[in-house]
Amino acid sequence: MNPFAARRARLCARMQAGSVAIVPTAPEAARNSDSDYPYRHDSYFYYLSGFTEPDSVLAMVAGGAGVPERSILFCRQKNSEREIWDGLRYGPDGAREAFGFDAAYPIEELDAEMVKLLANAPAAYYALGHSEKLDLQLRNWLQGVRRQARTGVSAPASAHDLLPLVDEMRLFKDDVEQALMLRAATISGKAHERAMRATRAGMYEYEIEAELLHEFRRNGAQFPAYTPIVAAGANACILHYSANNGQTRDGELVLIDAGCELDSYASDITRTYPVNGRFSDPQRALYELVLAAQAAALALARPGQRYSDMHDAAVKVLAQGMLDLGLLDKARYGSADNAIAEKAHLQFYMHGTGHWLGLDVHDSGAYRDLAAPDKPSRQLQPGMVLTVEPGIYVRPGAGVPERFWDIGIRIEDDVLVTPQGHQVLSEAAPKQVSDIEQIMRQH
Repeated sequence: MNPFAARRARLCARMQAGSVAIVPTAPEAARNSDSDYPYRHDSYFYYLSGFTEPDSVLAMVAGGAGVPERSILFCRQKNSEREIWDGLRYGPDGAREAFGFDAAYPIEELDAEMVKLLANAPAAYYALGHSEKLDLQLRNWLQGVRRQARTGVSAPASAHDLLPLVDEMRLFKDDVEQALMLRAATISGKAHERAMRATRAGMYEYEIEAELLHEFRRNGAQFPAYTPIVAAGANACILHYSANNGQTRDGELVLIDAGCELDSYASDITRTYPVNGRFSDPQRALYELVLAAQAAALALARPGQRYSDMHDAAVKVLAQGMLDLGLLDKARYGSADNAIAEKAHLQFYMHGTGHWLGLDVHDSGAYRDLAAPDKPSRQLQPGMVLTVEPGIYVRPGAGVPERFWDIGIRIEDDVLVTPQGHQVLSEAAPKQVSDIEQIMRQH
């Protein structure tokens, strides 16, 4: 069974017997005039279908109680004229054969066929409230079913949110997904190294960004997984900086947060390095502090640990370092625990230490055990993939040692939880001080 068919079968097993699930893909979006934005399918739709064409809808019927399990695709018909302009279309017959669906129909037949599928189905599953278009379509389909009431046909009696079921599935990556994510992270890691080698004082951030994009594409990645951040000097203290039009200067650091998307799977890596190839003493002190915080978090990236344990470990190391380096007043706070309790560290470290990673950069899946009364952070399990990304961002301010002003540092890796512990998927991106300086010396 292909992985997409296997996922559909697993999802149907979680649904009420005889019920119907409906998953549309993303629409195309016009950029201007007759130009569209580059098309990217919906992640939920792709996860269950493997199909990448627009104007498509997947329907699944959960088997049981005499109802056979089925998956049905609605897609564009073959059209030789449009294929001259836009490229190959599978068409219903080709898609059914290539992707293992039980049936496939032209998208123009969606309304009529959905009325048939929903007739006598006990429930409908879809992304509740996420698409005004789908909400309206479903209402019309249900009205079509109810018009048959006198013939003994009944409409679904309940509607369920499909996304939580798929979110939990997507949280655990299978072997195919793990291999793709390792490849994506490796490409991105090499792109970060290429950027380091190319950097010179006086370059503009967008010139460095071009090095990243070149390496992504030349290795087969289809897109950046998100808008790259290339932030030199004080720009690194802007967490979601994206202008990428500043100029690098001798003596400053460059923070790059960038990853490619390969076959729909994202990577997400951040590295920080000196423009001139050598860390100054203040830069090195903060960099090694962030590196130590990441090491403390990675030590807890293993089955059985709570997701929040990694953040707590990183924060404790960072807070102690802030006290030791004079960023926080040791006489006032006394200990890292006290500084954390008073949230003093948030001045310099204000974000979480990671997030799920997969088809989306901030991938789906609950971070808390929603079944427990107090909803604690959930335990890590093999197959989960997440980022581990502590940082420190020092803006000028009263009481802040001037030698640290305008230094922003983040170190982020992609991490797979394994039965034995974890695997750093992004190890191709250099991050040790000695390795970075050695690469930079090769200018």
